[in-house]
Amino acid sequence: MATMTKEQVMKELEKLADPQTKKTWTRHGAKEPFFGVKIGEMKTIQKKVKKDHKLAKELYETGNSDAMYLAGLIADEKAVTKEELQHWVETAPWHMVSEYTVPWLAAESRYGMELATQWIDSHKESIASAGWNTLASLCTIKPDEELDVKLLGKLLKRVEKDIKKAPNRVKYTMNCFMIAAGQCVEALTDPALATADKVGKVEVDMGDTSCKVTDAGAYLRSMIDRGMIGRKKKHARC
Repeated sequence: MATMTKEQVMKELEKLADPQTKKTWTRHGAKEPFFGVKIGEMKTIQKKVKKDHKLAKELYETGNSDAMYLAGLIADEKAVTKEELQHWVETAPWHMVSEYTVPWLAAESRYGMELATQWIDSHKESIASAGWNTLASLCTIKPDEELDVKLLGKLLKRVEKDIKKAPNRVKYTMNCFMIAAGQCVEALTDPALATADKVGKVEVDMGDTSCKVTDAGAYLRSMIDRGMIGRKKKHARC
């Protein structure tokens, strides 16, 4: 039984609205409707609700970006269906949802690799970028023996070939995939580093923000130097 109703959650989110956060999200491309709630504040609601898949689906359908992000945090990765994930990726309003909320849940579900490899072929920028970030998340949470390392290696070659002409957000998430594959899958560290060196610095239009694109080659070398290669996370969602 849900600890909170959709209406109660929406009222709580509205109370937590922060003008500066709303301003920041707007600069990053957020679309109305949304309140502008800090992620840390959302997690206070997440702690009350824990996992509630029915509530997650109801919140996602509001179209409110704050509610949609929270929906991803409380959704049940064991209960989510492939059809639900497809619906979520198709209706995600901006990249905070399409590149984080949806890929994190997809990667934790049983459909991660299947959907990721479909999504990266999409002609829609937000869906293709969701696919690349799902692949990145899979690299960070799945034991290497559960990953198709050969396929991931081929996808690094695809990044090398296609990244320069890819749409803006696809470039960004391809870069994320290079980093995740190289850092978290030991067999792919050298191939990812070689790919990063061939690709060079990835240029992405980050809009009116101070955000910068991580230099994959420099980052991977720093992880090697610090002995951080091969480390995994328990969960994709955060």
